[in-house]
Parts: sequence; C-alpha cells; structure tokens
Amino acid sequence: MLKRWFVGDPLKTAQAAHERLSKRLALAVFSSDALSSVAYATEEILLVLTLAGTAVVAASIPISLSIVGLLAILTMSYRQIIFEYPSGGGAYIVAKSNLGEWPGLTAAASLMIDYVLTVAVSVAAGIAAVTSAVPELLPHREALCIAAIVTVLVVNLRGVRESGKVFAVPTYLFIGMLLIMLGSGFLKMLLGGGAATPPPPSPAGVAEPLTVFLILRAFSSGCTALTGVEVISNGVTAFKKPESKNAALTMLGMAAILATLFMGISVMAYHYGIVPKEDETVVSQIARATFGTGALYYLVQGSTMLILVLAANSAFAGFPRLASLLARDGYMPHQMAMMGDRLVFSNGIIILGVFSCLLIVLFQGDTHALIPLYAVGVFLSFTLSQAGMVKRWRIKKGPHWRHKLAVNGAGAVATAAATLVIASTKFSHGAWIVIVLVPLLIALFLAIHRHYQAVSEQVSLSRDHRPPRPSRNVVLIPIGGVNRAVVRAVDYARSRGGDVRAVMVSVDKEETALTEIQWAQWGCGVPLIVLPSPYRSILGSLLEYIESILEKEPDNWVTVVLPEILPARWWQNILHNQRALLLKAALLFKDRVILTDVPFHLTR
Repeated sequence: MLKRWFVGDPLKTAQAAHERLSKRLALAVFSSDALSSVAYATEEILLVLTLAGTAVVAASIPISLSIVGLLAILTMSYRQIIFEYPSGGGAYIVAKSNLGEWPGLTAAASLMIDYVLTVAVSVAAGIAAVTSAVPELLPHREALCIAAIVTVLVVNLRGVRESGKVFAVPTYLFIGMLLIMLGSGFLKMLLGGGAATPPPPSPAGVAEPLTVFLILRAFSSGCTALTGVEVISNGVTAFKKPESKNAALTMLGMAAILATLFMGISVMAYHYGIVPKEDETVVSQIARATFGTGALYYLVQGSTMLILVLAANSAFAGFPRLASLLARDGYMPHQMAMMGDRLVFSNGIIILGVFSCLLIVLFQGDTHALIPLYAVGVFLSFTLSQAGMVKRWRIKKGPHWRHKLAVNGAGAVATAAATLVIASTKFSHGAWIVIVLVPLLIALFLAIHRHYQAVSEQVSLSRDHRPPRPSRNVVLIPIGGVNRAVVRAVDYARSRGGDVRAVMVSVDKEETALTEIQWAQWGCGVPLIVLPSPYRSILGSLLEYIESILEKEPDNWVTVVLPEILPARWWQNILHNQRALLLKAALLFKDRVILTDVPFHLTR
C-alpha cells in the first residue's frame, strides 16, 4: 500500500507507447542537468581566476566564449549521432560498436561516475542557492541534500512521463526568470552607458600568478556547463515519433538556451564586478544587483534551487538506461535491465540515489569540493563517442560522409583536448579519484561478464552430452520431535515417492526414546534414522550423514524436506530457533542436494 501511494499503480507493457515524451516535456527531463549548470559554471571560472587577483576576471568572457564554441561543436556532433543511432546512441553504444569492447566500457564507466556526480553536484548547488537566501539553513545542508535526492528518486520511480510533468514547470520557470534577470541587467547596462563596475580589490597578495595553466584550469572548471549534453542521445527512444527528429530539435533548443544563459551570466558577472563569496552564489549576487531583495530576487533563487535539485533528473534518466544496456550485454547484473511497475528501470534509479547520497555525506554537501571530480568522465565519454563516429564514417561512408566526418572529427579533437586539460588541471584537486575509479569499474564489468559467460557455457544444451540422469532419489526429513508440522512434511514426502527417511540427531536419550515411540505411531511406516552426536552438533551430524549418502551413491539425488513452523506475526520469529534457516544456508550450494520447504502456518 505504501509503495502504491508513493510510486503509483503498475502500468501495463502496452502502455509504454503512451509514456513517451513530447519535445516540451523531454526538454525538462533530459536537459535540466545541462541548463542548470549555468548556475555554477561561471562561478567556478571566477573562483580560479580570482586566485590571480580580481583584476583578471575579465578573462572569464573569452573563456566562456570558448566553452560556447565547444558546445556548438558537441551539439552538431551529437545531432549526427541521434540520426545514426535512432535506438539510442550514447557514448557506450557508439564506442563499443565502432571502437571495440574496451573503449565502450571506458565510456560507460566514465558516464556512470559522471551521472552519480551530476546528482550530487546539482543537488548540492541547489541547496547552496537556498542557503544563500536563507543562511540559517547552512548547518543543515547535508540533510537537505539527501531529502532532495530522495524526492527526485521517488518522482522518477513514478515513470518517465509523470516525472516530465513534475519537472516541466520548474525548468521553464528557471529559464524564464534567468532570461528576465539577464534582460533587465542588459537594459540597465544600455541605459547606464555600459560601464562595468570594477571588482572589489584583491586581498593583500595573490595566491597564484596569472599563467596559461591557470587560464586552462579556469576553462576546465567552466566546462562543467557542458555536462549533460549527451543525455538526449541516450534517450532517443523515450521521444514521441518521429523519435530522431524530435530528439535532434530538442538538442538544438537546449544548446541555444544553454549558450544564451551561460554567456549572459558571465557578461553580467563581469559588468557588476562580481567575485565569488563563501556564503552567496554568483547568480544570487547578480539577481540582488538587478532586482534588489524583493520578490523577483527570491523567485530567481527559488527557481534556481528547484532546477538545480531537479537537474539530478537528467542523471536519473540517463544512468538507468545506460545500466540497462550494460546489463543486456552482460556487463552488469541482469536485474538492471528489468523494468519496474511504472515502466522505468527501477533498480538503476535506486542504486543511483544511494551512491549520490553517499557522495553528499562524504563531501559534506559542499559544491566546490565536488566540482573538481566533475566533467573528467563526461569529456572522456564525449571523446570516445566522437572518435567512434569518425571510424564509422570512414568505413560506412554514405551521403555527405566527408562533411559528417569533419563534424565528428572536430568534436573528437576538441573534446580530447578538453579532456587532457580537465584531467591535468584538476588532477591534484580530486580528478585523480575519477581516473582511478574508471579502471576499477571496467574490471568490475569484465568480472560480471566472465561470470555470465561461464554460466552460459555450463547450462547450455549444446554441450557434447546430456548430464547423467540420477538413478534414485533419497528423501530425508530432519526432525527434532513429532508434531503436526512433521506429520505434514512426512505426508508430502511420501506423495513424491523415492526412498523416504526421517533423520533425528540424538542429543538427549530420553527425548530420543520418546520420539521413537511417537514415530512408531505417526511415522506412517517411514524409517527413522537416529544419528549419534557426542558433541551435540545437530547441524554437523546432519551434514555428515548427507555427505555419506552422496559419497556412497554418486548418481543419486538427495532431497531434504524441511518441516518449518511459520508464526502468525513477523516479530514472533525471534521466539523460535532458526535451525531450518541454518540448514538451508548450509545445503544451498551443495551439488545434487534439493531443498523443499513444507511450511506449517500458525494462526495466532
């Protein structure tokens, strides 16, 4: 009942077509990560530049322009991938099908890490927007972050279309409020003659000199604005028909909005002379400078908080789909490929939520502590997908293949350069963690794949000969006394046929003698085997007896029929011994041993 209240009633498989998204809803579901990153991307650029003093913040404008140029290249590249892979062309599929297993798994591992970071960073940044407006909440940011993640998780478990409806309003409210803020700011610039306000003077001394490395580091921090760009290409099948056309148009719209908001915030931050503060975000400072502290300021902060928290939805849309593709190919547990009651990959959604909460706890919900880990994985996956498309065009050719090759080639070169810059400049600040985790994840994928291959080989019917058919079935009924539960188990065992025996371990001579007398009356002719146990080890004696049967009769089955009393209420289980449970655990992995439970249900 509780699950139905939170998640909703199950949906039929036939309803999957009706759960598909229009372009308007898809923009909210798949683009919230990319769009929300404008709330902190400019701030991350300024955080690095101000290490060389506030006088160099003007460099944020050309850095932002270069990132927008990279966005344009990625948008054109991924549009081509969308049309070439209409069933979903994420980095894993493109890299694996064109470059091979290892590049594909590298792309998958990179993206999975990035999806977890997306949730943690987005939610932490969203809560930072709240604490900027209400500083009294700062000590509670971890709890607020975890509550926000759980909320987004539950909404996603309700289904793709329903989550799209929930997230559409905050997404478009955020876009609208930022456009109003930027429009008002630019109008003030024009009316004021466009003179920029100088930033406040730097504290005595600067942390670092202005070098090429510092500029590259600022660029790598700003590249967080591009995370989430690939999510639409992963989810093409979630769009209404024609899927590829709708996905490509949505990607264009997302890129245009992202570029406008990102450049607008960078220009306004420079115009107002804004530098990052410990207790207030850059967007909050721009909104305060534009609107004062009235209702519009709080509306900007509220919508920013909502979009940042809900930006985690892009990861909740992408991670489960990627996990399902890996599971389908045998690189993750098969359960990840199974859809839940609401036609979503519930297992992937829950796992993503758990790991994201762990990250929040480990980094205490601090956005600036999480950012250095961000973007390395996603840019590595960008590079692999673009390189895969380059190889595809060279082999496949087809109409306009040289033009397509040039677009994806430019994307591969640009993202490869960005990957090297991000990895090198952020390495000592935490990026090394991602670089270490990627090969560990690949090793896990390969281990899972080897296991499934071994299982497939061992259970396959195409092997040389049929397994030998057991000649006899020995049925054992472990008992500790004679009661209605035991008699029921005896009746069941006799109905199945075979060599039926009751087995009792003698730990008390008087109880054993009483049981033998009762068995003569109630045992229905089934022989009772009494096993001595000088050390009172019931489980050990039973296992030794079973082993002796298996050794003497290697072609036979041994079926253990367990009479088990089940209490009427769950808490009553602690009042009964767990002998049956221990025996199940001991016998579960033994070859040619079958366990059959015969429950006897108590009524009170």
